[in-house]
Amino acid sequence: MSGLPHTLAKADFRKAPKGKIPYIEDAGQLLGDSTFIRWHLEKKYGIDFDDGLTAAEKAVAWAFEKMSDEHLYWAIVYARWTEPANFVKVSKVIFEDMPPLLRPVLIPIIKKKARANIVGHGMGRHTADEIWKLAAADLNAISDHLGDKPWLMGTEPCGADAAVWSTVAGCLCPEFDTPLLAAATKHDNLKAYAGRGLERWFPEFSRLSA
Repeated sequence: MSGLPHTLAKADFRKAPKGKIPYIEDAGQLLGDSTFIRWHLEKKYGIDFDDGLTAAEKAVAWAFEKMSDEHLYWAIVYARWTEPANFVKVSKVIFEDMPPLLRPVLIPIIKKKARANIVGHGMGRHTADEIWKLAAADLNAISDHLGDKPWLMGTEPCGADAAVWSTVAGCLCPEFDTPLLAAATKHDNLKAYAGRGLERWFPEFSRLSA
């Protein structure tokens, strides 16, 4: 989105400054958390991801960004880390570089910590049915606001699209059979939105578009 030259690299959680992904390394400086990464890019390189938006529009975009990052995201984590069949798929990606002899010991510990994080956030204190209802409400809100626009706030992506598109695409990923997939596929504009972002930013993964 920034247009800056970059190299994609496999994440190393041991290097991640906040113990999570995404993070970037810029001129030797490690920066974690997508929001702080965005602010760093804007400040250092003079980029305005919200160029053309009014103050009121920026406020709406920020609200949708945080709903996606801090609410809908946790429903995705719950779906992938607590449902056994989905967790098997997650494990194959996240733990593929872990020495095989360590996996039986470390994976249960990491999974337990992830579940504790979900509970600590608050999402994991709800029943599964309640979580799916909350997530469906988020998806309904995004769909209603998106309407027939190509991007969240208009004809071009803004900063919030990085977060909102990512969570919508995550819900629509057909690799994981979850109620999130069923809820998201009810909205044709969300499916089009997810496909649009894949084609624009990650064409190599466009096959995953639902």
